[in-house]
Order: sequence, then C-alpha cells, then structure tokens
Amino acid sequence: MATSILFVCTANICRSPTAEGVFRTMAEQAGLAQEFEIDSAGTGATHVGQPPSPPAIEVAASRGYDISAIRARQITGDDITRFDFVLAMTRGHLVEMRWLAPRDLADKPKLLMSYGPPLGILDVSDPYGGPREDYERAIGLIEVACRGLLESLKPQVKKAI
Repeated sequence: MATSILFVCTANICRSPTAEGVFRTMAEQAGLAQEFEIDSAGTGATHVGQPPSPPAIEVAASRGYDISAIRARQITGDDITRFDFVLAMTRGHLVEMRWLAPRDLADKPKLLMSYGPPLGILDVSDPYGGPREDYERAIGLIEVACRGLLESLKPQVKKAI
C-alpha cells in the first residue's frame, strides 16, 4: 500500500504544488514513485481549479520539475483522515488544519520544514506576487525538506516493497 502525502499551503498555486512536484520527482529518481500517493491542496478556495502561478511553474521547470498539470483544490477534513502525512508550509496553515481535523487527529498535520535540517526556519514564506528570488528561496527550502522527508520514509517504503 502506497504511503500518501498531502502538501498544503494557502491557495495551492505556489508552494504546495511545488512541493508535490519536487517530492514526486525525487521519489521517481529514487525508483520509489509507485510507493507514494502525492497530492497538494490549499486552505482557501480562492484559486480552486486553476494551475500554479506562472512564476512557480517557471522556477520549478528551471530546476527540472513539471508542475504545470497540477490544479488547485481546497483541503477537507477527510484529507487529514485519509493521508498518512499532511504537511503544512507555515505555522498558520498548521493551525488551520488542526482546526479542520477530527479532534483525535488534530496533531497529525506537521510542518514540512520539520523534515529539513535544523536551519532555524519553520515556515516556507509565500512567494506569490513577489520577485523571482522569493520563488527561488521557497523552492530551495522545499527541496531541502522534501529530500529529508524522502530519506526519512525510505526505510518504511522499502519494507513494503
């Protein structure tokens, strides 16, 4: 059975689709793509059905990730129940997801950056509307955390193979 991971940001058009694309690519490169179900969502419904923002698509593509086919959707309480890992981009998203979660699963959502090295950075800041450098900074943090997440899950998924 595949390990399911949901990445969550505000509108599901910058950070979370980037994390979905980064983790998917890293899993494919590790020969573990079939071991994961990977998705992303936003805490808000503002951009439901829309593709990632053009700068997010461009910056991801410049690093070898194709996120252009992803479409924004809003997280539900069922998502928190269904996914094995529900990973927030910021502490604000974490609070929102804990309110949305069934009471017995309120501690299930975690910060994506908790899987990265101890950089003293807890949140992946929203690059939306900012310069390309903001998108570069966000994807850099996402790559580091996704690498750590994949490394932490390899022993678990290899047992299932």
